[in-house]
Amino acid sequence: MEFVVALSFAFLMFPFPSAIGALSENYYDGKCPLNESIITNAVKKATSNDKTVPSALLRMHFHDCFIRGCDGSVLLDSKGKNKAEKDGEPNRPLHAFDVIDNAKKMLEVECPGVVSCADILAMAAKDAVVLTGGPYWEVPNGRKDGRISLASDTGRLPTPGFNISQLKWSFGQNGLSHFDLVALTGGHTLGFSHCSSFQNRIQNFNATHEMDPTLNPSFASKLRRLCAAHNKVRNAGAPLDSTNFKFDNAYYKLLLKGKSLLSSDQALLTDPKTKALVSKFAWSQRAFEKAFAKSMTKMSSLTGGEEIRRDCRVVN
Repeated sequence: MEFVVALSFAFLMFPFPSAIGALSENYYDGKCPLNESIITNAVKKATSNDKTVPSALLRMHFHDCFIRGCDGSVLLDSKGKNKAEKDGEPNRPLHAFDVIDNAKKMLEVECPGVVSCADILAMAAKDAVVLTGGPYWEVPNGRKDGRISLASDTGRLPTPGFNISQLKWSFGQNGLSHFDLVALTGGHTLGFSHCSSFQNRIQNFNATHEMDPTLNPSFASKLRRLCAAHNKVRNAGAPLDSTNFKFDNAYYKLLLKGKSLLSSDQALLTDPKTKALVSKFAWSQRAFEKAFAKSMTKMSSLTGGEEIRRDCRVVN
C-alpha cells in the first residue's frame, strides 16, 4: 500500500463512510459456499505469474475503502465524460484489476448475482496477505457495490507527504484510530514506491538540508543515486522494505533505523503513541500480525454500495 499535498476543505464536501453492522462471516453459507476457494485460487494463479499481485490487491482494497466505503468503486471503469477513481492521480499505479475480474467471472457461473465485487476485493486482499506469509482472518461479508466512482474523490486518500496530524485526521474520518493507522501502514511491508513519492526527502529537502536528516545517510545516498536516473528509467523507484514480497515486520525495523521511504512513514515516529506502536511491532511479528488482522477487519467493514454488479467494471 503506497499512500505532497495538504488537507483540503474538499474533504468536507463528501460524506465519510461509517462502520456497518450487517456483515457476517457466514454470509455466503448456503448462498455460494465455494466463493472463498474460487477467489483464493484466482489470487494464487495470478501471483504465480506476477509476484507484485499481492501488494497491488492490498493497496487497491485500502484505496477502495477510503472513498465512500468498501464498495468496489475503485474497480469501475471511466465512461464518457465521467473519469472514475482508478484514473485519479493516486490510483494510476494500481494494477491487478484482472484478478478481480477473473474471480467474478467464475463466481457468476457458480452462483450468479450473489457475490459482490466489494466482497471479492476484501477477500482477495486477505488472500494477498496470507500468500505472502501473513496472518489469516475471517472476512465478514455482505458488502454491496457502489454506483459512483469519481477521480476527483481520490484527493481524499492519504498521501506520501502527510504529517502525523494529517494522517490521524484522515484515518479518524474513516472511524480508524491511531492504532489502526500504525497497524495498517504496516501494509508497506509489501510493494514498491516510485521516486516521485519520496523525492522530497532526498533532494532539496529544506533550506538547511539537501536530504532529510531523519534518513539514514547511507540509505539516503543510495536512494539519491537510484533516483538520479528517474528521467531516464521508466518507473524508477525502490521497494518499500527489504523483504517487499514477504509479509513481515521488517518495515517497522527499518523505520526505526531511518530506512523508510515516505515522509508519511517517518511521521509515525513524531508522535509518542504511534512511535510506541512502531517499536512494539518492530519487536514482535506476532503483535503486528494480530493488530493488522484486527485493523483490516475494522477498515473493511466500512459501509458503501447499493447493488451487486454483474461486471465489476460497470454498474448494472
